[in-house]
Amino acid sequence: MKLVSKSEKETIAIGEKLGRLLKKGSLIALNGDLACGKTVLTKGIGKALNVKEVINSPTFTILKIYEGDLTLYHIDAYRLYENPYDLGFEEYRDSGIMVIEWFDYVKDNFDDEYLEINMRYIDDTTREMEFISHGKEYDAIVKEMM
Repeated sequence: MKLVSKSEKETIAIGEKLGRLLKKGSLIALNGDLACGKTVLTKGIGKALNVKEVINSPTFTILKIYEGDLTLYHIDAYRLYENPYDLGFEEYRDSGIMVIEWFDYVKDNFDDEYLEINMRYIDDTTREMEFISHGKEYDAIVKEMM
């Protein structure tokens, strides 16, 4: 299933809708080039979880933790593409919601159940998001997102 956002506000709204469908243990796997809106989508998820802090890219810290109705673990795996080791991120999964940017770089460290969102930069304001379910829990979420 694909969605198109024509503004940052729309991308946040899509993230917010998605965030309302997530539960403790959910894993959102984001892939896409730089500036395609991965962190903007995560801001919407945080908004749905009532996160009060400003959500920004964890590129240099790798992991940021935000408290809301559920804990949001926001991971940017961009700097981990050459690291073949398991860094223990899976341990956080059961205690909140995980959103991992550049998921392809670390996916071997996770089980097969997650929601993959491939994002594509179209132009300065337009982004395309392809939602791919990996597991029954995520089939229902993709259906709700349509």
